[in-house]
Amino acid sequence: MAQAITQRRVQATPSMQAALVSVALFGANALSYLLNVVAARALAPDVYGGLGSLLALVVIGAVPAMGMQTVAALRVAELRRARSDPARGERQLLRTGLVGGILVGAVAIAATPALVALLHLDSGWPVMWLGLALAPLTLLGVFHGMLQGRQRFGMLAALVAIEGVVKVGGGLAGLVLLRSTAATLAGMAIGCAVAALAGWWFCGRRRPGRGGRHLGMDVVHATQAMLGLVLLVNLDIVLARHNLSGDAAGDYAIGVIITKIAYLLPQAVAVIVLPRFVDPAHRRRLVPAALAVIALIDIWVVGATVVGGDAVIRAIGGDEYGSHVPAPWLFALIGSLLALAQLLLYSRIASADRRSAAVVWLAVLVEITLVTLWLDSSVTAVASAALISVALLIAAGLFVEHRSRGVDQESSSAMAAG
Repeated sequence: MAQAITQRRVQATPSMQAALVSVALFGANALSYLLNVVAARALAPDVYGGLGSLLALVVIGAVPAMGMQTVAALRVAELRRARSDPARGERQLLRTGLVGGILVGAVAIAATPALVALLHLDSGWPVMWLGLALAPLTLLGVFHGMLQGRQRFGMLAALVAIEGVVKVGGGLAGLVLLRSTAATLAGMAIGCAVAALAGWWFCGRRRPGRGGRHLGMDVVHATQAMLGLVLLVNLDIVLARHNLSGDAAGDYAIGVIITKIAYLLPQAVAVIVLPRFVDPAHRRRLVPAALAVIALIDIWVVGATVVGGDAVIRAIGGDEYGSHVPAPWLFALIGSLLALAQLLLYSRIASADRRSAAVVWLAVLVEITLVTLWLDSSVTAVASAALISVALLIAAGLFVEHRSRGVDQESSSAMAAG
């Protein structure tokens, strides 16, 4: 009896881990949305426009942190699988994170004059604080990856929650107290530093070690692949803003919120399975299962928009939105396909496939071409271009996955015969 209960607990552990990570990720995204809402009400429109642009740059500037996290998770998982000394590898990762954080922060600060002119800011202090926020944020990606690679998902969820609270809380404090863009970014920078310190504490308070130069190239590859994916997630709203009328572009922006919900809802699945992708045999089994789980999660979002799409649009934006969105389910389907594409991209990165980044950037080029030359007349047309480009990306990913599966099996058979 006791053994059966223990087995049920063990079996329930993965779902509980996924739930914890999902809640933490959802909470962090909700807090970021809250910061935008409060800023829009606290600042004058022209001031908020500058802050909104800088907050968008925070999202782009966080891509190296995503690359760091992916590489760190795979590296730590590989060390655990090989029963090697994880401490040395983690010290090397910490050094890579420190160097990467300094570089990202320095690039942002060096771009201050250009960004001040481009965004029509009153001073360079907001951009300076942006750079000071991105440096610890990049390092924080290493700590996320370490916990992910150790499969300490409870601690990872706690760190994600702490990051969301202190980063957004710092930004809100600066916003409420001084009501300025610089103060908001300064608060976020302080919060990011606190979160990085918490991550260092969670990961054992290690000192950076020497070596691990090859990790830099792995991070560059993962970062450019993730940058292509982030651009693909956000590209259609930019194209819609450029090609559609003001009201239609506003409706498209509401539809993109549905896309983000469908994209972010199954994020925990990719987080949980990524460390297990280091084993080719596990990866062959897990990829189809994880794709199926993501599809099962997102089918509810797609179904809700099919049944009550107009009501969903009005619930998000209000009664004045939706007249240009005849098919809200398109946006849910785009988000679902993006979630599937992300998992396939993780699989390719785990297998050290350098072509994965090129395929993502090709999908970006396809979407730009479709909208520029043909599909630019309506919300449905632009959304269709996004859907086609992501569908082609998934088709390419599944083809490469199938090819690599055959190669892995042939290699395993040859080794067994030898």
